Amino acid sequence: MRIGILGVGHIGKTLSRKLSAAGHDVKVANSRGPETIDTTVLATGARAVPASEAVKDADVVIISIPLDRVPEIAPLLAGVPAETVVIDTSNYIPGRDREIAAIEAGQVESLWVANHLDRSIVKAWNAIGADSFALKGTPAGTRGRIGIPVAADDDGDRAIAIALVEDTGFDGFDAGPLAQSWRQQPGAPAYCTDLTRDEIPAALASAEAARLPKRRDLSGAAIAERFGERTNPDSKYLVRLSRALFM
Repeated sequence: MRIGILGVGHIGKTLSRKLSAAGHDVKVANSRGPETIDTTVLATGARAVPASEAVKDADVVIISIPLDRVPEIAPLLAGVPAETVVIDTSNYIPGRDREIAAIEAGQVESLWVANHLDRSIVKAWNAIGADSFALKGTPAGTRGRIGIPVAADDDGDRAIAIALVEDTGFDGFDAGPLAQSWRQQPGAPAYCTDLTRDEIPAALASAEAARLPKRRDLSGAAIAERFGERTNPDSKYLVRLSRALFM
């Protein structure tokens, strides 16, 4: 497939490498220009291009940027055909993002993104830590393979995203419509706990919306105290912490 990735942070750079290695035609872009993209992001065949080129003629566009910057790319996606699948990997992290009043008031993060982009989206790859995503992918059928929940309102879009999740080394799990995607947001039992596909349904079902923000913020404070602000901990620590706080 022809895939455009906007953002080459911790998740975006791994998506670039894994999807290129799986045989997809991948173009990547950031906000600073293609010449600033590290060559390691392109190691398996992806091409660095301007953002306008990344979304051009793409079958799938993946957004991997801080959630509060989503409104900035809305004009870029305005001309993208309706049949192009748009996948969002972002999460609302108040300590990192600007405060978003609608989400603070309870709006589901994915629906906030869809409203600002004025189009249907898919939510995927948001519920796995960057280190686990980079290091823990395994071939299909591997015992204990980690699952990743995928939510969308369009069944076809969700199926495409699930297939791409499989290509990155994880079991894609059908998590239903976007309105239920709060169950895979930060603070939820399925978030950064590295569960198998068989374990995900119970984790999604046990999520309690009112408790997510406090659990999310506790996790962020613990990580900042131990590692410093804006630091991604290794998967061993993050999974242990997430399971203790979220499950």
